Amino acid sequence: MKRKTTFADIGVGPDHEPFIIAEMSGNHNGDLDRALAIVDAVAATGAQAVKLQTYTAETMTLDINEGDFRIEDPESLWHGYSLYDLYEKAHTPWEWHKAIFERARQHGMMCFSSPFDATAVDFLEELDAPLYKIASFECVDIPLIRKVANTGKPMIISTGMATPQDIDLAVRTAKEAGAGDVMILKCTSSYPATPENSNLRTIPNMRDAFGVQVGLSDHTLGIGAAVASVAFGAVAVEKHVTLKREEGGVDADFSLEPHELQLLVDETRRAWQALGDVHYGRTGSEEGSRAFRRSLYVCKPLKAGDVLDESNLRAIRPGFGLEPRYYDLLLGKRVNQDVQRGTPMSWDLIG
Repeated sequence: MKRKTTFADIGVGPDHEPFIIAEMSGNHNGDLDRALAIVDAVAATGAQAVKLQTYTAETMTLDINEGDFRIEDPESLWHGYSLYDLYEKAHTPWEWHKAIFERARQHGMMCFSSPFDATAVDFLEELDAPLYKIASFECVDIPLIRKVANTGKPMIISTGMATPQDIDLAVRTAKEAGAGDVMILKCTSSYPATPENSNLRTIPNMRDAFGVQVGLSDHTLGIGAAVASVAFGAVAVEKHVTLKREEGGVDADFSLEPHELQLLVDETRRAWQALGDVHYGRTGSEEGSRAFRRSLYVCKPLKAGDVLDESNLRAIRPGFGLEPRYYDLLLGKRVNQDVQRGTPMSWDLIG
């Protein structure tokens, strides 16, 4: 696969530090000032982007509070909600979007969103959204993917629950419909997700199978899985963020606070820097460590003609003499000059 160097005018790919996306979701708790404060906090960490979700309860579901439309799973963070009430509580009012986009731009940071229907795409186009994300649950919504791709903007497609056939269809649809570029995100659609269900080894397989860059949409607690994903080739990481988990919110339980997001930015960058290239032998930074490697040294004063033996030739630190591999070869050889104790052994001393 060709190594991409840009994605929506941001350096993204193996040759760039990870693209960190902070997902606000519903953590604004219905307060625009809090939403703007989240943008400010994200910008201070050095994350490259903040992401919204663009929908209303009406565009997501029906106002029914029973049967399939009610969340009855006792393990769910949203147990007891109807889908309509959950989305009514969690949605970001559309009239806030412009202010949030502008605040991000003031910080020199990208802001984009996940649209959930065609009207959301049209609205985000009016805001000149630089790219779009398709959420995991919409990965199978082919008309929506086609609508987004028709804008010609880059697309990120999250793949929670998706089969290889689902992903292939989504990626092919996006490309054929004119998407500027396509990235997919490995994702586990449980909230919170567990490390055991993250399956990060899938990332390089996805990259090879679908011929696009791959990142991670991470719903685990903490940053361990996200940092590890970089070692498997993830070029982007998306995490939910909030100001303080204790203040609540629909996604607060699995969201990072600003100081944790800062740690994510720092540690994923370090992980990426540590990947380097395939390399053996001494690096430039290790040159000073030769002093701590063993090599052969003369450990007694010698006169010209003396024989090297176990009493006067030893493998010790530092590492400026001949390597210990030559020890047996040198035993029994005569030195050709007087040699002081502590002299590094070299071929010039025999013959």
